[in-house]
Amino acid sequence: MYSRVGGGPAVKHVVDQLYTWILTDEELSPYFATVTVESLKRHMAALLAQVLGGPAEYGGRELGDAHRGLGITDAHYTRVVDLALAALFLAHAPRDIVAAVEDTLAAVKPDIVA
Repeated sequence: MYSRVGGGPAVKHVVDQLYTWILTDEELSPYFATVTVESLKRHMAALLAQVLGGPAEYGGRELGDAHRGLGITDAHYTRVVDLALAALFLAHAPRDIVAAVEDTLAAVKPDIVA
């Protein structure tokens, strides 16, 4: 899947687009007010690459640990998922890959939503 979406450059583009939308969203941007976004984007790109079968270079915390205490609501999680899938579609990712990412995001939801 990783090579089918265009590898590292495509993953970086998708993550950049996702965070452009998140950081301009008045409901989502407060979650990121105290974080270093560039570092977070690097972690997200590494995680997405790994999910897509690319290099296993994600060295961040477990998702549950990283999101514990943030109070992420179901609605806000769904909003981020929708934006992530839209970024993939905008990058012309094949539908089966978008569906696989959606399935992965659904599977990790209990680790992230408060």
